[in-house]
Amino acid sequence: MLLGETIGVALGALRANKLRSFLTMLGVVIGVGAVIAVVALGRGAQESVNARISALGTTLLTVQPGQIFAPGGVSSGNDRAPMIVADAKALDSAGPAVAAVEPEMQKQLQVQYLNTNTNTTVLGTTANYLDVRKYTMAYGKMFTAGDDRGSRSVAVLGAAIPDNLGVPAATLVGQNVRIGGFLFQVLGVLASKGNSGGFGNPDDQVLIPLTTAQFRVFGSDRLRQIGVLAETEAEIPNAMAAIQRTLRRVHRLRVGVPDDFHTFLLSGIAAVSLLVGGIGIMNIMLVSVTERTREIGVRKALGATPKNILLQFLIEAVVLCLLGGVGGIVFGWLGAIALAKFGNFNTSVAPSSILLAFFFSGFVGILFGVWPARRAAALDPIQSLRYE
Repeated sequence: MLLGETIGVALGALRANKLRSFLTMLGVVIGVGAVIAVVALGRGAQESVNARISALGTTLLTVQPGQIFAPGGVSSGNDRAPMIVADAKALDSAGPAVAAVEPEMQKQLQVQYLNTNTNTTVLGTTANYLDVRKYTMAYGKMFTAGDDRGSRSVAVLGAAIPDNLGVPAATLVGQNVRIGGFLFQVLGVLASKGNSGGFGNPDDQVLIPLTTAQFRVFGSDRLRQIGVLAETEAEIPNAMAAIQRTLRRVHRLRVGVPDDFHTFLLSGIAAVSLLVGGIGIMNIMLVSVTERTREIGVRKALGATPKNILLQFLIEAVVLCLLGGVGGIVFGWLGAIALAKFGNFNTSVAPSSILLAFFFSGFVGILFGVWPARRAAALDPIQSLRYE
């Protein structure tokens, strides 16, 4: 049987069963549409995150204490492997790939000015915080390395603190505030970074010198994290290797013992497969083989080979998937637009995701169409003709 005739028979069978064909395609439409919509959401979120990463600094690495694994499982957050000020000092000489090191310890404390107060994050850090974290000053100045060495009682307020206290930002510069009961002089107020949405408000914090926090306010040398600035983006792998090498040496970790710290770059896109749609196609095609057993027997009696039967059912499955793919592309595109318009999500539909979804739908047609097609091709013609 000629290829053109086989294709004609396959398309004729689809036209003869329009409702079944439509219901079969529906699973693919939903699957492809979901792929496009979810990838559009992922790309939009990635673009939004990239914009924020650029504001933070594209070469910023963050080192955090790792969890301790006990016989009963992972220990509590308070029992994390400690990271201390000495670790940050060791990283200062980790190698040329490391441009700057900025240790942080933090605690939730009350900040009081006259008769108003607010609870906020108090961050003990070093004078290079602005450079590493990409902040700028709105009023006043940042404390210096000398202030840190002298454990001076000076503070820099985040942009949200004056509003929380109900005082104009410029008015607070040079004034005294109480932080956790201790008197501090306000040197300046940071320019707003904007709320990061779900990761805490970067404007709702107070900066004090690290040694002041360590010896006077917190009474501890434990760090929450260490910010490490790589020299360039190309040096990020070398900086990460230097961090790992240095901290393993300082923490005296033997070979084979896992790191008790985590290093990551502030930088996945979820995908929805067409598995459900593919299984639906396979089920429908298997039902179709059963329903058309007599038809298959007649075709074999008239000279159709198993190869012709196999090809016919494969063509039917692939056509259904490709048509469903086209419908899914439209569905996914409209879904992405609706999410952006009515759900205030960041979405971005890429041509590559459309092509990927379309060709993947064809692959699903072949993958899930093979078994029903082989089953049809293997039917005995005599038994098929007797089938009622």
